[in-house]
Amino acid sequence: MESYLVPFNINKLRLSDFAVGIFVTTTTRKGIKKAIKNGLIFINGKQGYTSDYITGGELLELYQPEIKKTKPLIHIPIEVIYEDDYLAIVNKPPGILVSGNKKWTIENALLPHLTKSTQKDALQYPEPIHRLDYPTSGALLIGKTISSTVELNKLFESRAIDKTYLAVSIGKMKHEGIIDLPIDNKNSRSFFNVLNSVVSPKYNYFNLVKLKPETGRRHQLRKHLASIGNPILGDLVYGKEGFILKGKGLYLHAYSLKFTHPFTQEIIEINAPIPKKFKKLFSFE
Repeated sequence: MESYLVPFNINKLRLSDFAVGIFVTTTTRKGIKKAIKNGLIFINGKQGYTSDYITGGELLELYQPEIKKTKPLIHIPIEVIYEDDYLAIVNKPPGILVSGNKKWTIENALLPHLTKSTQKDALQYPEPIHRLDYPTSGALLIGKTISSTVELNKLFESRAIDKTYLAVSIGKMKHEGIIDLPIDNKNSRSFFNVLNSVVSPKYNYFNLVKLKPETGRRHQLRKHLASIGNPILGDLVYGKEGFILKGKGLYLHAYSLKFTHPFTQEIIEINAPIPKKFKKLFSFE
């Protein structure tokens, strides 16, 4: 999966110490020790052990473990809106989990829709990098190789991926603002901008809102809009009693992802198609 030629001018070190940080797909000391224990690191073509010393000039190779576990595959239509040899972005339909122990997940439906990576560390099963709520639709980032999942997770952890959502909220709103209500005792911040508003006899106003979460707490956008009195239309959990629209789903859509590709260094900016139910309320040019 990966190889590393050790320079000659090094201090003598045990394999378990030297190998930390030299491989892209296994970066931690714990991960290296596990790889050695599982017989996945070789020195000059022979299996390496924790007690082996690295003195200089050796060829170290890290192998991918054989994946024996098979996942249940389900067949649902999934639109692929971007794909290359390292990653993909799909348009998640509402009403399905991204991943987990259930059979009916996006993760279990990906394989037939994506082209297998030609990279040495290609994943047998592509992996979602982040989560979208069960009722939320939109852009979902997928890793196709071990190294891409590592690098993309780093981008999320460092907040280097710019995420934009569209939502329909109810009630009169300020044109723009910041919501920094803590969630689960953790700092949380969301930026909102009202793009359009229309009068509604029952709900007072429908607002088309652009949302940018600075943090990624569970149900953050839903909780934040509800906290200022403008819950998202169709929110069965955080909506106002008597003003909950049922049967149409949640009007929250992960509209765009923008980030620097960790391997090609290109700026990737992808928009997920706006759902039809949004277009029934607002006009989009």
